[in-house]
Amino acid sequence: MSTTPAPAATAEARQIIILRSGANWFFWIAGLSVINSVIAATGSNLNFVVGLGATQAVDAFGSVVIGGSAGTVIALVFDALLAAGFAGLGLAARKGASWGFIVGMSLYGLDALLLAWASDWLSVAFHAFALFFLFNGFRASRQLAAARAAARAAAQIPPGIAPPITP
Repeated sequence: MSTTPAPAATAEARQIIILRSGANWFFWIAGLSVINSVIAATGSNLNFVVGLGATQAVDAFGSVVIGGSAGTVIALVFDALLAAGFAGLGLAARKGASWGFIVGMSLYGLDALLLAWASDWLSVAFHAFALFFLFNGFRASRQLAAARAAARAAAQIPPGIAPPITP
């Protein structure tokens, strides 16, 4: 005899999958930004379009304005901090924190504007693609929060009714 899960349970599980899928984009962004920075430190012009344009700007600033190995090290440290920030937003978003999605999408949107200013249209297009999935994760986090609040409200004793007294 098989039992099928309640529709509410499968809907919640579906929303959790969408939320985590959206939040995982933060980890991809952080990881590929670090890889882009390491590649830039080696002197190559190759990069991933999903990475942060801000790290590319910092890398260019470090190599052109500061120069030498000091510029490279300073740029790598700053890039690591940016990547750690995005990874932290991913951790918060995976726990269902809507603010993590909002802050992350805002920063990634500003990063897309930086890339548009630099006329890197392929990266801008990929940023829009990633923002779509980040927004889906945000929407799932909001739906999960609303469903859980409704379940908590339904479980409460109605006002005016005293709970039974047990000895």
